[in-house]
Amino acid sequence: MSAMVSSAPDMSAVDGVSAGVPEVEAGGVPGAGRVLPTRAELATVLPWPGLRRGSTVAVRGSVSLLFALLAEATASGSWGAVVGLPGINLVAAAEAGVELERLAVVPRPGSDPAGVIAALLDGVDLVAVGGTGRLPDSDARRLSARARNRGSVLLPLGRWPGAEVQLRCTGATWSGLGQGHGHLRERSVAVHASGRGAASRPRTCGLLLPARDGSVAEARPAGRAHLRPVAG
Repeated sequence: MSAMVSSAPDMSAVDGVSAGVPEVEAGGVPGAGRVLPTRAELATVLPWPGLRRGSTVAVRGSVSLLFALLAEATASGSWGAVVGLPGINLVAAAEAGVELERLAVVPRPGSDPAGVIAALLDGVDLVAVGGTGRLPDSDARRLSARARNRGSVLLPLGRWPGAEVQLRCTGATWSGLGQGHGHLRERSVAVHASGRGAASRPRTCGLLLPARDGSVAEARPAGRAHLRPVAG
């Protein structure tokens, strides 16, 4: 296991991973009724004004979107973890705004990934999970229940049964190339949200993911064509 942390919360070691219990608030659920901050552009497709504690938000097919969800919360003081993504690009994560000093990285969780994820959910605000296809549906549901009970946010990258929200990107278009030369500068995508309960109404927003500086920004609407009258 490798970890990028400065002074991690007080935790007890569980299978090589730190685990702790967040402060319990109203209703016996840590952080009950609170949301972790996220970018305003992403809040438009979520059913809450941020990432609701205790929720499971599945991201389909976009690591950049996963970074965007982690960025605002870690920059605001929350702790995050990424499990089961051995090829994660930490430079891209930092450019997207993720605070690496508050991000633990567990590229290979070993023979008991569900146990490692469960331990992290006990003491970390946001837990992103790769390799979701290797987890049985029963484990996925138990982990969502644990996130709900502990007040953490679970962010699986891929299919996840029982997720409250499913986010996916479509219509990716890169810009920056000229007439056969130049560099890819930014990518425009449409982010679609669907789910159940409060997320049952589909939502869509346009994002630059990434923008020219590697961060996330609202996609600019396409310019309208300017028409000139033609003499009859």
